[in-house]
Amino acid sequence: MKQVLIETIPFTVGQTQLHEGIKAPSGNPLVEGILATAEVKNGNGRYYPRELWEREIDKYSQLVKENRATGELDHPESSIISLKNVSHIIREIWWDGDKVMGKLEILPTVSGNILKALIDNNVMVGVSSRGMGSLKQMSEGTLEVQDDFELLCWDFVSTPSNPGSYMNLVKEGLEKTSIDYSKVNSVITEILCSQGTCPIF
Repeated sequence: MKQVLIETIPFTVGQTQLHEGIKAPSGNPLVEGILATAEVKNGNGRYYPRELWEREIDKYSQLVKENRATGELDHPESSIISLKNVSHIIREIWWDGDKVMGKLEILPTVSGNILKALIDNNVMVGVSSRGMGSLKQMSEGTLEVQDDFELLCWDFVSTPSNPGSYMNLVKEGLEKTSIDYSKVNSVITEILCSQGTCPIF
C-alpha cells in the first residue's frame, strides 16, 4: 500500500558559519547541496534504487523549469504541498555520480524568513525528500522503496536521513564558530513575535 514517505529525524545544530552568500536574481539567498543519494540505505533504513531516482528526477526537472518546485519548512504528514508554508524553491537540479544535487532559493515567506534566520545564526539545516510509495523488505533493517514511488518535493529539516544532505550557502568564503543551542528558540520567537503578537508556546 502506498504511504507518505518522509525522512525526518531529531533536531541537530551545526557548527559552520557561512557568509558572503551569493544571491539569486531576485536578491534572495541561494543554498546548494545533496538532495538524495541512490543505492544507499538512509537513516530510516530505506533504500532507493538508482533507476527509481532517475525516473523521478526526470519528471521533477519539469517542475523546476515551470517554476513550481517548491518545498516546506519541516515535513508535514501530508502528500499536499501547503503554499502558506512554502520556504524555498529549487532552481537547479543535477546528478553528480550517485548523488542528486540541487540549488535552492530561500523565499521571503514566513517559513522562508525563519529558515533564513536559522542559517544566518549558524544553524545547519538539511533537506529531505517527501513522496508517496510502498516499501518491501529487502534485508533485515532495510526497506526497498518500490516502483510506485512518486516524488512530491524536498523539504528543509533539522536533520536529514539521507547521508550528507546538509545545505551550504552558495558562498565565497566560510569560517568555523561554536553554536549556542539556546539561540534557535530565541531566533524563532523573535520572528514570530515581530508583528506585536506572540503565539502561545
